[in-house]
Amino acid sequence: MNSEQTSTNVDRTDRSRRGRRRRRDRPRTPHVASMTWRDGLFVHWPIDHDALRSHVPDSLRLETRDGSAWISVLPFVLSNAGIRGSPELTRFAFPEINVRTYVQYRGEPGLFFFSIDVGNPIVATAIGRTTRLPVYNSRMHVGRADDRVSFSSERTTDRWQTDLFSDGRPTTDGRGRFSASYEPDGAVYTAEPGSLEYWLTARKRFYAPESRGVMTGEIAHEPWPLRPVTATIHENDLFRSNGLPEPNADPIVSYCERLEMTGSILRRIRQD
Repeated sequence: MNSEQTSTNVDRTDRSRRGRRRRRDRPRTPHVASMTWRDGLFVHWPIDHDALRSHVPDSLRLETRDGSAWISVLPFVLSNAGIRGSPELTRFAFPEINVRTYVQYRGEPGLFFFSIDVGNPIVATAIGRTTRLPVYNSRMHVGRADDRVSFSSERTTDRWQTDLFSDGRPTTDGRGRFSASYEPDGAVYTAEPGSLEYWLTARKRFYAPESRGVMTGEIAHEPWPLRPVTATIHENDLFRSNGLPEPNADPIVSYCERLEMTGSILRRIRQD
């Protein structure tokens, strides 16, 4: 095979990969919601795959990177959240904390949510009953002084807001407490494709447990405008509260000040 043929084959392979990536990223269900992410902290811990595997539905493949599964806690604020095109008076702003890991379903990478704590009881109940996501209502406080953010949360419910639809999994020991302070200390950057940070953040599909299987949905947004961050976690019993194993390594952290995004309706995954 000559060099011209080799180059042609490589070009075709690259085009095929780009085509598969575009098809995978293309929305499959209507994006009915829009919102603005603000003052968010990414905290990612490596964790033993076998210790976490039983906490993820069998229909999903728990992914690994650099020899480990990963589990993340993300405190942030959602503002201007509501139905796309709806008037400002009908929209909400509220703090939120996600606990998640990284999975695949039929080769499609995504996020799996262990819990979603929401700092607004009306929104928590509405999201839980309409999406079947594992939502808890929590008492939260977010403060900001210049660039420094303080974030604290404690659950006020002892079961999912989705208890009518969930599989009945109880909350275990702990009150879902989390407290941190963080401040960006570097310039904005985007994660390089192929890097660990890209693998941890550039996912636009999510999965959640449901009594008859697994639900999936999509988000859409521009690449994350990340910044280095100095962060101190004062308290975190979210792993224990969710019945999850505790990481025993230092986390990777980053910060995002603001990002516009949209979200889809959820659909149930067909079980084979």
